[in-house]
Amino acid sequence: MPHPPLPPDELERAVHAALTGVIDPEIRKPITELDMVAGVTAGTDGRVQVGVRLTIVGCPASDRIERDVIAAAESVAGEGNATVELTVMTPEQRAALTERLRGGRAARGNPFGPGTLTRVIAITSGKGGVGKSTLTANLAVALAARGLSVGLVDADVHGFSIPGLLGLIDGHGNAARPTRVDEMILPPVAHGVKVISIGMFVEPSEPGGRSSSVAVAWRGPMLHRTLQQFLTDVYFGDLDVLLVDLPPGTGDVAISLGQLLPNAEVVVVTTPQPAAADVAERSGVVARQTGQHVIGVVENMAAFTGADGALVDLFGSGGGEEVARRLSEGQDVPVPLLATVPLSVALRRGGDDGDPVVVAEPDDPAARAIEAVAARLAVRSRSLRGRPLDVSVR
Repeated sequence: MPHPPLPPDELERAVHAALTGVIDPEIRKPITELDMVAGVTAGTDGRVQVGVRLTIVGCPASDRIERDVIAAAESVAGEGNATVELTVMTPEQRAALTERLRGGRAARGNPFGPGTLTRVIAITSGKGGVGKSTLTANLAVALAARGLSVGLVDADVHGFSIPGLLGLIDGHGNAARPTRVDEMILPPVAHGVKVISIGMFVEPSEPGGRSSSVAVAWRGPMLHRTLQQFLTDVYFGDLDVLLVDLPPGTGDVAISLGQLLPNAEVVVVTTPQPAAADVAERSGVVARQTGQHVIGVVENMAAFTGADGALVDLFGSGGGEEVARRLSEGQDVPVPLLATVPLSVALRRGGDDGDPVVVAEPDDPAARAIEAVAARLAVRSRSLRGRPLDVSVR
């Protein structure tokens, strides 16, 4: 025998409480906390209507939000007893939302500068083609899978590839577009990682073309402004870790990163050839010259075990250890070799498919090596030494 419906006031309170579990998929906060719930109205017949304010017209997350709101309301009112009315925030409500999300910080401020509690890790390499972006994407996903809040900035403006590596490319070769709320940019999310890339903003050079194949021919000042905008205008929320995929070499972006993120830590990616040690070492040296701290080396494309059980070292051996040794010279704390990642068909396939190997094939040797790096980075504490504390004596 069905239970009689709750009195309308009790039903409204119960539904509102249930809505605290509905998370905006872009902002990653409860819609009740974002003032997106316009109201909950219940009738004496047990039916309930929920008003929801979307942030913008055409909000790409509207269908998911509507489904989640109905599910939450029906968990209280019963199946078929809930409806949703979607409206859009007024300019004043959007302004209040962006102010709330910034937490009182000035607009266009860099939340990852000195004093931040977010750990900023830049991934760099001396030259291209060493798998730096593939490692960065997989490392971000592995850290997120450990329960950390992770953001990823694709600062490789000329050779952006992060959207494709994380599956943020549609069937036409175009990257997912961020959502704009006034001057605030909400980054797409893939595998629990908030991602921003220049590939999400470029337009195809011809109708029906692929944005992923567009060439970006920018020089220093524009590169600096782009990286600055990624750090100031994109709403990442409270992050545990921000990874930055740097372009190869020691050019303008590496120098800009040192100016914008002087507290960043740096991981150098190299290949096994001893000859690669020279160019990889340079990227670590430049990071130090801009005041950053090199925390480790990752050797990619290392030897793998063939079908006959023999070890195959297509690219030689020892490059990672040599880079770590060179970067340790004259330092109080040695620079460790964090991992040796073997050549892997699964790693390559995951990058092509936009399905990172640490998720798609976690038992693959390359996935296990990347997980080992994530494990080391995830447990390192974030020191407050040298950072100002916002306290006052009364």
